[in-house]
Amino acid sequence: MRLLGAEPDILLVTVVVIALLTGSVVGAATGFAGGLLVDVMTLGTLGTTSLVLILAGYWAGRYGETTGRGRGYAPPLTAFATTILAVLGGIALHVLLGESVSARTALGSLLPSALLAALLVLPIHRLARIVLADSAPLVRQRRIELV
Repeated sequence: MRLLGAEPDILLVTVVVIALLTGSVVGAATGFAGGLLVDVMTLGTLGTTSLVLILAGYWAGRYGETTGRGRGYAPPLTAFATTILAVLGGIALHVLLGESVSARTALGSLLPSALLAALLVLPIHRLARIVLADSAPLVRQRRIELV
């Protein structure tokens, strides 16, 4: 589905939200599971989406653990930045594997996709906080001190 010239990546936004709420390890595991499911369902190169989403989930979770916890701008900022990094990382990964990639198509919708992800993350984040509130052991408020 194209919306305003961009294709929303609901899976990436969901991985970012779960990573922000639960941390880097759960974010990376969620990215792996979601990416593997997408690769199997689309019959694409196995592991490419998983690798990109693992890195996105880990980075978003790490940001949430260190500086982003409790800040209102953290979900949109993280979704925006993660979308840009995931698209660029996906292009680089496909080039390294020797697959043909239309960088013009991917980079042409990069900024609208990132802005759309930043808008979509707000209702998904609110919904995930409600759903994950029942599973208290999963959502731990850990404090990470930088040394």
